[in-house]
Amino acid sequence: MSDTENGAPEDTSATPGTGGSAAVPAPSPDPSSTPAPASVSAPASDDEAGKADKAAAVAALAEAVRAVGRPGGGDRGGSRDGGVATGTTSAAGSPAAHRTSATEAPTDRPAPGSAATAAAGPVTDEQRDQALRDTAEVLAAGGAPADLAPAAVAAFGDGAAEQLRRDPWAVLTLPAVRPEHADGFARGLLGPEAGPGDPRRAQALVGWLLEQAALRGHSALEIGEVTAGLDRLGVPDSAAAVQAAVLDGRAMPFQEELTGAEAHTTGADDEEDEPPTRTLLTLERLALAEESLADGLVRLMSTFVPGEDPADEDTREDTGGDTDGDTGGEQAAAEPSEGSPEEPSGDSSNDSSDGEDDGALADEEGPAAAEAADTGQSSEEFPEPPLAPGPTAWEEAAAAAPSSSATALIRATAESALVLHTGGEAARAEPAALLTAATGLGLRAWAATWTDQGRTAFAALTGAPGTAPVVTLAELLAGVAGPGRSPDGSLALDVLIVLDAPLLDVELAATLLESLADGTRLVLSGDPGQLWSAGPGRFFADLLTAKVCPAVASRTPDFGPIGELVSGIGIGELQPVDAPDKEVVILTAKDGGEAVHRAIQLLTDSIPRALGIPAEQVVLLTPGHGGTAGTRALNAAAKARLNPGPGRFGGFDPGDRVADSPAPGHTRLARVVDGDATGLHLEYTDGARRTVPPAEAARLRHGWALTVHQAVGRRWPGAVVVLPDDAAAALTRQWVYTAFGRGERHLSVVHAAGPALPQAVTERQASPRTTRLRAVLAENAAQAY
Repeated sequence: MSDTENGAPEDTSATPGTGGSAAVPAPSPDPSSTPAPASVSAPASDDEAGKADKAAAVAALAEAVRAVGRPGGGDRGGSRDGGVATGTTSAAGSPAAHRTSATEAPTDRPAPGSAATAAAGPVTDEQRDQALRDTAEVLAAGGAPADLAPAAVAAFGDGAAEQLRRDPWAVLTLPAVRPEHADGFARGLLGPEAGPGDPRRAQALVGWLLEQAALRGHSALEIGEVTAGLDRLGVPDSAAAVQAAVLDGRAMPFQEELTGAEAHTTGADDEEDEPPTRTLLTLERLALAEESLADGLVRLMSTFVPGEDPADEDTREDTGGDTDGDTGGEQAAAEPSEGSPEEPSGDSSNDSSDGEDDGALADEEGPAAAEAADTGQSSEEFPEPPLAPGPTAWEEAAAAAPSSSATALIRATAESALVLHTGGEAARAEPAALLTAATGLGLRAWAATWTDQGRTAFAALTGAPGTAPVVTLAELLAGVAGPGRSPDGSLALDVLIVLDAPLLDVELAATLLESLADGTRLVLSGDPGQLWSAGPGRFFADLLTAKVCPAVASRTPDFGPIGELVSGIGIGELQPVDAPDKEVVILTAKDGGEAVHRAIQLLTDSIPRALGIPAEQVVLLTPGHGGTAGTRALNAAAKARLNPGPGRFGGFDPGDRVADSPAPGHTRLARVVDGDATGLHLEYTDGARRTVPPAEAARLRHGWALTVHQAVGRRWPGAVVVLPDDAAAALTRQWVYTAFGRGERHLSVVHAAGPALPQAVTERQASPRTTRLRAVLAENAAQAY
């Protein structure tokens, strides 16, 4: 499976044949046997018998794995770090058993990034330098590059050298290390003792397979896929390896019931049959992220209380004049996350000025509240949340919306804590109308976008670009911009609108949900036809499929030739469109070299001259970094034409366009201002400046040409999409849809992929991802309600 099919970064490295839906290899034919006549069905029977044996072995393994944690089977129940509430059943037994699978099992393997060394006190520079030297020495002894030492120390702490000596295959957890590299390193340290059946190797490979699956977007793998991958990697007893990895905490097992089409494929159509199930293996961090995410979503929905219209005088007299008892879901934003059930929220908030109550609040809320109480800043730094508007106010706001889709979105938000919104570029005006309406109702409403360019564009849609409450998601979570935090540490807002929601992976989405107070309204907006997140999971798509909340589908089409073309691609049709003003231009090329030539000609001459769009506002897009027309080839040609130079500063010159990618799925565009011994001085598109030190310069690339994954969340006045002849495997409908939608005024397509382009649009959708969120969410919701 190509990494570019499902939203993973193009540079992802994976062992061929170890990903996705791994097929069980067919039995090898016996060379001494005589081929049977065509009418004889013996080979088919043997093949079926082999598959049946393999299926039986996998089923037995799944049962053995499920036995881990049952009474009498080595129960590892309990709570990790105090435990976190969970609403899913682990194959290891009790609902919370998965949170302890790595704690009570005997192991001498320190967890990556563990606090083993921190317990002994802060690490000095001298200690770190010594750890780096010791680790580099061990790496060199095994024939591995000493450059891996910093990564090893970051993963294993100051004891990295000893850890690698004790378990050479632990090197597999380091970046870009593959099984063959780890095997060679182990042979260098252990000699003949380093065999393919070494238990340390087998367990390390289980973790590596799951990490590789995460890079391809999966948050879990079926147990049969893991055993098949181990078989291909030469592990003699893959079943024993999986069981050992589960006991050691490197993998966590879960059992899920299959529903819908998945259940029918198993043949369990009889109503009397037990529901078919599957056993999944996942990494602990991803298991916790999906469960935390489901918990957070259910928490928002279960604690949400819609506002009520103001009561009349008679009602106030009947109720003793108390009209503040029900302030709606927004009031919950100021309540402690674990407040006393005996004390109403209204009383606790109204009495917060009392000194004794401030102390009690600080004890419950933690350091942030204590500091607020001590400094007497609670009334200024942490203002009271507004009263929740009632149905009448919301309906008035909905009636004033600029479109029927915006009206539907506002009404859904009035009644629900969690709302999904789908649509294209033009549909972004609808969450903008919601943001304007919510702020007009006196609510603390904010919007978060994926990129700074998206932030600027969305703020303009609100009609108040200079003052609109819009930030990037990174700014919001980091606290450098946005509403700030309440005393309990949650974001001080009542309504949060997240644009580009399909780009959130499960870990980032879990972090976001954890930062929201009870009862906060969360609106997730995005285009489901675009590429998914670079990280594991399919958060937005799983929510749409689970149907646990209202979903508003926009009726606003994307106008113009580009909008018409992209809309057709979204439904699997690649049709020519009328473009009287050259909004869409398709050029063919015979190979990658000619595609590069034509693309540079469009960037530097044709588009600026014919359409008046300067080269600085045009982007080149391609499937990958390598190949005949990847970003490397395109950027080299663009630099030679637009900003030639010797590359004095690590290959860059002042004036170069660069792409800064600190993490997969996150790219910031900038221009080189200068460079010196301290690093490369960059000016980003939002005007911010930063110096990238030499140690981090490797994450920079020239930025005239980008992959489509780097371009998500942005649009340019002009876009040139390059489809080289070697890119057929990377093309899917999702990729083409996203790429062609990056141009605002003009789209040029340099096409050398032949029939691969129409085939991708009509036949090749993104490869599915294996996730657990839908099942976890369904079970948590059932328990909550």
